[in-house]
Amino acid sequence: MTEAEPPTAAQELRGAGLRVTAARVALLETVRAGDHLGVEAIASGVRERVGHVSLQAVYEALHALTAAGLVRRIEPAGSPARFEGRVGDNHHHVVCRSCGAVADVDCAAGEAPCLTASDDHGFSIDEAEVIYWGLCPDCATSRSSSAP
Repeated sequence: MTEAEPPTAAQELRGAGLRVTAARVALLETVRAGDHLGVEAIASGVRERVGHVSLQAVYEALHALTAAGLVRRIEPAGSPARFEGRVGDNHHHVVCRSCGAVADVDCAAGEAPCLTASDDHGFSIDEAEVIYWGLCPDCATSRSSSAP
């Protein structure tokens, strides 16, 4: 018996109730092939796949795909929004204070939300977002080698 093939981007869009367009397919594929990409990098990747697409169309498609749960938007403090294709699990991020590199960090507790608020103020909490800040290995190395 063979394993089932993963769904195509077009099938995922249809499954989420979204209209399938070449730009949306290219956008979803670009985000999934990338690593916490910003909007400009996503637009560039989409243009490489399908030709001209406006930045406004990219923003609109990102909004629709994020709302449908096909991509995830993260926005570390002081940084522009970034998008990733890793959705549906409970993970966090580590961000370099120097160069802005972002990497995934699996949740230690495993279940969402992986943190318990000291006071939930009556909210029904279903998610906790954690961002760890520090220096990536490249920036830490360059900083230590440039120290007097």
